[in-house]
Amino acid sequence: MTGGAEGHDDTVAQPHSPAVEGPIVAAEESAARISTESHPLGRPGPRFDRRSPFFIGMAGAAGVAVTYALIEVVLAARGVLVLIAVAAFLAIGLEPAVSWLVRHGFPRWVAVTTVFVIAFAILAGFLAAAIPPMVTQGGALVHNAPDYLGHLEQRYPALGELSTRFHLQDQLRQALDAGNVPVVVGGLVGAGKFVFSAVSGTVIVVVLTAYFLADFAHIRSSIYRLAPNSRRPRTILIGDEIFAKVGGYVLGNLLISLITAVLTFVWLVAFDVPYPLLLAVLVAVLDLIPVVGSTLAGIVVALVALTVSLPVSLATIVFFIALRLFEDYLLVPRIIGRTVKVPPMVTVVAVLIGGALLGIVGALLAIPVAAAVLLLARETVFPQLDRG
Repeated sequence: MTGGAEGHDDTVAQPHSPAVEGPIVAAEESAARISTESHPLGRPGPRFDRRSPFFIGMAGAAGVAVTYALIEVVLAARGVLVLIAVAAFLAIGLEPAVSWLVRHGFPRWVAVTTVFVIAFAILAGFLAAAIPPMVTQGGALVHNAPDYLGHLEQRYPALGELSTRFHLQDQLRQALDAGNVPVVVGGLVGAGKFVFSAVSGTVIVVVLTAYFLADFAHIRSSIYRLAPNSRRPRTILIGDEIFAKVGGYVLGNLLISLITAVLTFVWLVAFDVPYPLLLAVLVAVLDLIPVVGSTLAGIVVALVALTVSLPVSLATIVFFIALRLFEDYLLVPRIIGRTVKVPPMVTVVAVLIGGALLGIVGALLAIPVAAAVLLLARETVFPQLDRG
């Protein structure tokens, strides 16, 4: 079997029913006549009459069926779609670096490989340096948690009364008791499933991100071809602006979280708060979540700092308030700038909706999605409403 024009099979547009008479034979002969080298599958025919009752009925029924099928597919493939969305956002975030290398003379595959190798080296180096002490500090925190609670009960009588009334220390020791075999086994099984899911999800995201980056130009062109030719130039301008906003937000948010983690680590080491690296990584992860992430991180760190002393805990609270102000009024304007400008109320609503739909991933992606929706509304919907 050989290929015809543009990869089409040679049997295309050839009669297949020589022994059969009827309308199909005539249609096959007509198909052979309209197939040309420039249009091997023929030229598109005239449109259906959209005012035909048959067309209206079929279109309505097909629309309902397709909508129902899409909803079922989205619900069934929700986990995979989340991974695809994360990979797409990461690819958009890394695309500026790839484009910069391409503009400086590198082939695209070399640029993609270089960016990936650098990003992987940074991540691998961080994990290699951070995981051993994090595991050690995490195990020590779990092992010493009952002692910390007892220490806090002695230092703060009110907390001691609450612990005595609700048997907090006994419940904590029972939950952490190594002899509680069902709990330990269940915890190990659950941890194993979580680790496997996290590793497999990470691998899928990395592979998809590589594919998206390598073929980003073709993906971008395919998306823009969905727009009518008369509106395609403006679609390109708006689409590229959305890509720039999403990319700037992804890279900027990662950099801000890194700076926040470093400052937190320095503070914790300076005041001899236990488990500084573990808490700093926790702060970096939670800081990625808009609106509530840094607040949750501050509460957790302040509670751990309470094991040192009440003044240190209060000072840590003040530190996180100052850190939040520093992030909102200096880091965000300078690093992310006005790339992603979303009103505070819209930010809160978007984060709540994103978190309710997709959990932490939805909260992370809420702001760039909201920025894209606002841009589309401002450039397309509002002008039409104003003219109306």
